Amino acid sequence: MTDFPQRLRQLRITRKITQTRVAELLGVSPRVYTRWENGDATPLFGTVVKIADILDVSLDELAGRKETNGDAHIHNPELHRLYKKVDQLSDEDQKALVIVLDSLVKRSRVSRVMAEL
Repeated sequence: MTDFPQRLRQLRITRKITQTRVAELLGVSPRVYTRWENGDATPLFGTVVKIADILDVSLDELAGRKETNGDAHIHNPELHRLYKKVDQLSDEDQKALVIVLDSLVKRSRVSRVMAEL
């Protein structure tokens, strides 16, 4: 079993979230969060539950008692939370969402190509 600070850091990095962003989502200072990853302090249980939600893992996965099911497919926790609710949208709204997302992805690709020129 991996020790909590190492596991916390590993899961955060895997999900490509900065310490500052996790601290912001938890409502704590980045300094406090850094102390948790360094093992200098331990978060309260309620905060550990919030961390598991942000990283989209179970408490067992966060504690290292169980392996994670792989990398998170959506690294932004807010976007991942919304993604889980997409099935609740009507077919018409889902089609509109696909069009919006597709256009954003295409715009991003064009921007990267233009930056390389």
